[in-house]
Amino acid sequence: MRAVPNSLHDDVADRLRHRIFEGALPAGAYVDEVALCTEWSISRTPLREALKVLTAEGLIRHEPRRGSFVSEVTERDLDDIFPVIALLEGRCAFEAARKATVADLAALEALHLNLQAHAAAGRIPDYYATNYTIHEAIITLADNRWLAQSIADLRKILKLARLQQLRAPGRLEQSLSEHLAVFAAIRAGDAEAADAAMRNHLLRQREALRELAHYGKSRLLA
Repeated sequence: MRAVPNSLHDDVADRLRHRIFEGALPAGAYVDEVALCTEWSISRTPLREALKVLTAEGLIRHEPRRGSFVSEVTERDLDDIFPVIALLEGRCAFEAARKATVADLAALEALHLNLQAHAAAGRIPDYYATNYTIHEAIITLADNRWLAQSIADLRKILKLARLQQLRAPGRLEQSLSEHLAVFAAIRAGDAEAADAAMRNHLLRQREALRELAHYGKSRLLA
C-alpha cells in the first residue's frame, strides 16, 4: 500500500509549529494570515484549517474580531500541567519496568552513561538532548499509544513555554540523580518504584522552574 501524503493544511500546520517553537512567532504574537498566505503562496483555506489544528493543540488562541495569537503559558498552566504529565510518564515507567528486555535495559544503560558524561562535563545542550531520548525510550517501552499521544500533546505546550529548568542552582545534579533512580527501578523490574521515581522527577522539574521564576530568571531562553 502507498503512504498517503500529508494534506496541504497538515504541511502548513507543521510550518507554523516550527515557527512557534523556534521563536519566530513568540508567545502572544499575532498570526498575520495575509502575510503568511503571501509568503507561502497559499490560500486562506489551508491556513485557517491549520490554525484550527494548532488551536486544538493549545498552541494558538483565537479571539473573535481580532484574529489568532500564539498562546502564552502561565505559571498556573505549568502548575496544572506538570502533575498530569508526571502521572502519565510515571505510568510509562511502570510499564517499562514490566516490559523491558535485557536488550532494552542495555540500551537504557548506555543512554544513562551518556547522560552522566554530559552532566560531568557541563554539556547542558547534550544533556537536554539525551534526557529527551531517555524519556522517549521509556515511553516507547511502555507500548501504549494513548499514553504516548497524551504526553506528546502536553509536551507541545511545555515546549511553547521554552523551559530551562537546569538553570536552577544544583538542578543538573538533582536531575541526573532522579534519572538514575528511575533507571535503577526499571532495571530491577520494580514497576511501583519506577512510577514513583518518574513522578518525583517531573514534579521536581516544576519546583526548579518555580525557583527560577521566583528569582526573576523565569522561563524564556536567551
